[in-house]
Amino acid sequence: MSTRTLVSPATLARPRGRAVYWTVFTGVVVLFAIAFLFPVYWMVTGAMKSPDEVAKTPPTLAPKEWRLSGYSDAWDLMQLPQHLWNTVVQAAGAWLFQLVFCTAAAYALSRLKPAFGKVILGGILATLMVPAQALVVPKYLTVADLPLIHTSLLNDPLAIWLPAVANAFNLYLLKRFFDQIPRDVLEAAEIDGAGKLRTLWSIVLPMSRPVLGVVSIFALVAVWQDFLWPLMVFSDTGKQPISVALVQLSQNIQLTVLIAAMVIASIPMVALFLVFQRHIIAGISAGSTKG
Repeated sequence: MSTRTLVSPATLARPRGRAVYWTVFTGVVVLFAIAFLFPVYWMVTGAMKSPDEVAKTPPTLAPKEWRLSGYSDAWDLMQLPQHLWNTVVQAAGAWLFQLVFCTAAAYALSRLKPAFGKVILGGILATLMVPAQALVVPKYLTVADLPLIHTSLLNDPLAIWLPAVANAFNLYLLKRFFDQIPRDVLEAAEIDGAGKLRTLWSIVLPMSRPVLGVVSIFALVAVWQDFLWPLMVFSDTGKQPISVALVQLSQNIQLTVLIAAMVIASIPMVALFLVFQRHIIAGISAGSTKG
């Protein structure tokens, strides 16, 4: 079976055709790289300019005088270590809760086949059609006065962790992956005497590393970049994450210091993506094939 491509193999076989192809290909890649990397360069170098130079029109492409004082001032004046630590605690807790409960729920729906399992899954997926903004008020009323025990979770990391568990997309992603696991593998584990929990721990989870990596990335990024919900539940400025603190503390801060703070705040997520990008691609593609 022949494969149709934009450029025919006969054209690529000729020197002129090969030269034109690689010239166009290189030009497109360079243009896309500039389009995506230039904003990052502009933000990083903007923190190294003087306040007057940042506000200058037309703007300068590179700082006239390179200075790192903006980053050191942002680190100290905006209390970045404290707020970064708050964000790490909130993101790590939400990640752990999601990984435990979403994995257990997805495994139960995929392999244990509970009664009314399809109805339950349909109800869970139906929540994806509800706008996130419509859930803010019910969530706030719930964490402000937790049902049954009547306690408040405001200014508590649990106010971030517990709502994060109800992530229908991650649960569905895990279930779809569990559905693709060959039944022969699970039956062999059952013949060897492994129970349902043992099968999950020793067989399913090791095979699910790619999709668990994707779910982990989604969970961490969602908490790290969230603004509205942490702003509502954390009135104590000492417990606010970096996304809220950057706005709350930016009133009397120089623009270069604020830009430097945003650069520092974005470094963890950029580093996380660069380290785990192969796992993200593998996890996304893993659920699309059977066997």
